[in-house]
Amino acid sequence: MASQVTFIGAGNMASAIIGGMIDSGYPRAAITATSPSDDMLARVREKLGIHTATDNATAVAKADVVVLAVKPQIMHDVCSAMRDAVQARKPLILSVAAGLPAETLETWLGGELAVVRCMPNTPSLVGAGAAGLYANTRVSEDQRRLATELLEAVGLVEWVEEEALLEAVTAVSGSAPAYFFLMFEAMEEAGARLGLPADTARRLAMQTAYGAARMAMASDKPPGELKRNVMSPGGTTERAIEHLEDAGLREIMQQAMTACAERAREMAEELGKR
Repeated sequence: MASQVTFIGAGNMASAIIGGMIDSGYPRAAITATSPSDDMLARVREKLGIHTATDNATAVAKADVVVLAVKPQIMHDVCSAMRDAVQARKPLILSVAAGLPAETLETWLGGELAVVRCMPNTPSLVGAGAAGLYANTRVSEDQRRLATELLEAVGLVEWVEEEALLEAVTAVSGSAPAYFFLMFEAMEEAGARLGLPADTARRLAMQTAYGAARMAMASDKPPGELKRNVMSPGGTTERAIEHLEDAGLREIMQQAMTACAERAREMAEELGKR
């Protein structure tokens, strides 16, 4: 029998995970989503065919897994309102809320709970996500496998053994889709200056990024070797790469990702004090 999974929140990320679960064969009857919005729940029922509810405490009463998918700013109030129901059931808590430490969530829900934190990213919305997961010491091996199963429904899953490493995950994958969108934007603008229609340059850049990612994931060679394989001595690619290296691309990426991780750390501290 499938584990009963209740999503607290029915927004884009929750809907993406639920959709992936269903596409992977997870039974709709074992999934519930909650929201204070009747309109949102009506859309979820129509699109996904799952159970819905407006009362969180009632919805978690029979849950084996509770997925926290609401904004961090309202998480304290949400957790407080369903604390007794969670304590009565002791489900696995799986949080996809950014910045909130596992210990904080466990405290808000009454303590002595198995908590998994997940840092997903927006490509999860199209089934191509990348997520970092961290489990507190109360999480069993069976619960780790279940959390992996749920999140693999929308993409790649990587576990980290130290919670602080989720800040690095934020820099490498959580915030990283925006890095690539910036690259697409810059390549579109450069292509237009070189005479291409902007939409043509955009499509070529995006398809090339997609192809490069597929090649890299299918290969056992490191990215540096794949890069060199494209570069002919004295050729066009070598000239372009030399300009990127001379402009300090590696240092710029290091600085940007360090700033991202530092901000993730700051946010965790700010949210944990609420």
